[in-house]
Amino acid sequence: MRDAPGGDNSQGPPLDAVPRGGPGSDRSAGYPRPVNDDRYGRDVLATDWRKPKTVPPAILEAGQGLVVELVENGFCGAVVGVEGRMVKLEDRRGKVRVFPLGPGFLVEGKPVVLRAPATLTTSRGKLVSASGSIAVTDAKARVARASRIFVEGRHDAELVEKVWGHDLRVEGVVVEYLEGVDHLERLLGEFGPGPRKRVGVLVDHLVTGSKESRIAQAVARGPHSKHVLVVGHPYVDVWQSVKPGRLGLRAWPTIPRQTEWKHGICAALGWPHEDQADIARAWQRILSRVDTYADLEPQLLGRVEQLIDFVTAE
Repeated sequence: MRDAPGGDNSQGPPLDAVPRGGPGSDRSAGYPRPVNDDRYGRDVLATDWRKPKTVPPAILEAGQGLVVELVENGFCGAVVGVEGRMVKLEDRRGKVRVFPLGPGFLVEGKPVVLRAPATLTTSRGKLVSASGSIAVTDAKARVARASRIFVEGRHDAELVEKVWGHDLRVEGVVVEYLEGVDHLERLLGEFGPGPRKRVGVLVDHLVTGSKESRIAQAVARGPHSKHVLVVGHPYVDVWQSVKPGRLGLRAWPTIPRQTEWKHGICAALGWPHEDQADIARAWQRILSRVDTYADLEPQLLGRVEQLIDFVTAE
């Protein structure tokens, strides 16, 4: 259908390194104090001490005609194309050079991270959506189908929207998240699946012997089995469906079972993980590295395509 293999030759971003201070001076060693050094004159409450020291760069789509400058060498040019993980820039003399998408660019003097547009142009002039399907540009707005796709949580929903959003809008399919798959059977009873009201369910960690596999088997034996399809990927969390190379990793860290997985991942990567806000920021950091289907593992790609086919079948 829309499935197409993607390469994985990108370079991920380096892990953040935050300097934690520099050389200090020993005031007790008898050194003379500078004349203009007022120990008590500075009001520490005069500034917003809670404000982050640095502002993260904005993430911009590499749209046609966007003028950017390279931080490394000062090369300045307009975007004339995007191919895979590379952006083509043309300078004022007509010279075209190719650079990797990601950080290292300036727009109007401010640092930005360039990402591929939601739709790309093929060599034959056709627009391709982030999922790899041919983009539809002249379709009228479609009323949402009664059929739905359920995913486990907000992160799953955001990832599906980012890659398959174009396809879902063309087909009129709404994605909802369950906040956990434990109460799936109850929700199906309330939803009332039927021939024109199908439900596709995407779950994490669908492997032999897991809780998710037992729930899927129960649904398959239940009264809604003809109109409900439960599929899943083998990963503990949808984070792992993003290719580790997109984050500069050779592989996702292995987290002990007694450790909450997302907190463990953040700790292993040296990211803040004290509260839910830290986890949310970590996910946005991961999601920002996803531009197209080529950034995701095949085990997830095939399952989402399968669900879209199931809920749109007439």
